[in-house]
Amino acid sequence: MARLIETATDPLKSVEVDVVTLDLIENALRNARYEMDEVLFRTALSPGIREQHDEFPLIANPEGKMMVGQFGLSIPDFLENFSGDIEEGDVLLTSDPYSCGAAISHANDWLVVMPIYVDGRIVGWSAMFGHMSDVGGKSPASMPTDARTIYEEGVVIPPFRLYKKGVLDEDALRIILNQVRKPDWNRADLHGIVAACRTASRRVQEMCARFGVDTYNSALDQLLERNYRAMKTLLEMVFKDGETISFTDYICDDGLGYGPYELKLSLTRTGEKVLLDFTGSSPQAQGPINYYINENLVRMFFGIYMITVADPQILWNDGFYPLVDVKIPDDSFWKPKFPAALNARNHGIGRVFDLFGGLLGQTNPGLLNAAGFSSSPHFMYSGTYGPGERKGEWFQLYSIGFGGIPGRPVGDGPDGHSLWPSFVNIPCEYLESYYPLRIERWETVADTGGAGLHRGGNGVDVAYRFLEAGTIAIHDDRWLTYPWGVNGGEPGARSRKWIERADGTKEMLGSKVHDVPVAPGDLLHFVTWGGGGWGDPLARDPELVGLEVLRGLLTAEGARRYGVVCDEAGAVDAAATDALRTEYRAGRPDPLPTFDMGPSIETILERSLEETGLPAPRPPVAR
Repeated sequence: MARLIETATDPLKSVEVDVVTLDLIENALRNARYEMDEVLFRTALSPGIREQHDEFPLIANPEGKMMVGQFGLSIPDFLENFSGDIEEGDVLLTSDPYSCGAAISHANDWLVVMPIYVDGRIVGWSAMFGHMSDVGGKSPASMPTDARTIYEEGVVIPPFRLYKKGVLDEDALRIILNQVRKPDWNRADLHGIVAACRTASRRVQEMCARFGVDTYNSALDQLLERNYRAMKTLLEMVFKDGETISFTDYICDDGLGYGPYELKLSLTRTGEKVLLDFTGSSPQAQGPINYYINENLVRMFFGIYMITVADPQILWNDGFYPLVDVKIPDDSFWKPKFPAALNARNHGIGRVFDLFGGLLGQTNPGLLNAAGFSSSPHFMYSGTYGPGERKGEWFQLYSIGFGGIPGRPVGDGPDGHSLWPSFVNIPCEYLESYYPLRIERWETVADTGGAGLHRGGNGVDVAYRFLEAGTIAIHDDRWLTYPWGVNGGEPGARSRKWIERADGTKEMLGSKVHDVPVAPGDLLHFVTWGGGGWGDPLARDPELVGLEVLRGLLTAEGARRYGVVCDEAGAVDAAATDALRTEYRAGRPDPLPTFDMGPSIETILERSLEETGLPAPRPPVAR
């Protein structure tokens, strides 16, 4: 466990903080968190961070409790697993999930943690991790889909002091960067993360100088207490005391041909507390889809969902953690045994939110969303330039795909959006300027969103024309199971990937592949899935359906899923629509099902090759 070196040891005083000062400190923390982002975006070199913003900042109190952040990470777990002294000026670095209590979840994420000192006392922590586009290993981008151990996934950095009392350990950094394919990117991204953490440190020190350390620390305590009270009220409003509810979803395969993997979550409220229990989930996977998650991150995800749905303006923090107990079975998908591979854990991260949506909506329809784009699908393209000005130069692309957001109580799901609201698309012009490819299509795919009173967002088809020989890798899911609909809404369409070779042949690709060779002229279609629909499709305004046909979001045939008859220009035949809707209502159950998961697991496995062009995965086996 870390030993914190402080020269000031007298206890801080608890003081009353007026509402104006509390508001000033709260918003100063919020602004400092966003300033961390901007510092990194202006200094990073990799497009994954600079353009897509695949990074996550945090500012914590002296005990490591998160006060503000985007994703959150567990500083207490990090400190518990760090061995050695921590002093003023130190900057800590790790990329090893198994050595930091799963404060991060795969080796591509480089986590920087920094103590914030004022007058010899730790008054808080700043931290940030960013996804490095490559950390070495056997496959470009360091995410081989056939990995069985973390040893295959590149350099794994144990927790250590990158800076000691403000002095960079150049030798250690040189050894680390010698293992990666784009060392200039990693160096710039890492230094940008350090600069962002130092920016947060300065802002906290400025607040302490302005308001006093006692007032600043007392304000943090009040912000934590406020979130505790808010969550306590929410739990009492949403869940019945003594009742247990459960929900199950799936990840289609693990990259090695096994699947689907069952993910189960149960919730029980007892008094003012709830228990989140992952018992019943599949054992850890053979392949790299395992999501090693610690209990504090589960609490954080739960809080994000609950508080954001209730009031998006609340600055959520760790204050509610004592109200949430978590049970994660050992050797399971959620807590694999070292040295299980972890690089494709992004599917588990997203599926947590689908589980919460399906779970919480059973007790409160206002919290029930359909299944949406619960992943961050990755596309990687790498190789060496052939003859020309850049001959022999290594190129490497890592990018995050977008898909259909679920239909929601408040309206339709956006088309072609990201799982994480802060992620943005890499501009096509950027890709075509810096990489040997052309984007021939970037468009939503009509009819892929699930039908509903509130339509699920459509998935997208991004078509990449390759100009240089190289290899590609893909991480995606929902090619087998469906993004389910709710409250009578229908499931969204599944994902698909295929290559049209320059010689005219077509090759279907699995959702998790790597080192797939491509040649100049080959065209990859990267089609993501749509969001599930929310509510009765027959209750949707026919004129709105017609307008979406006109806009290319639906086809005339797809409009019939809403019981709407129209032409290709979206002109609605009102009489034919009334007749079709009457026919549909007569042939369906009443009431409509709360969840429409699509065909059964047995049916989709039986039809896999026929419907997807891919063989059904084999049943998972325990490691």
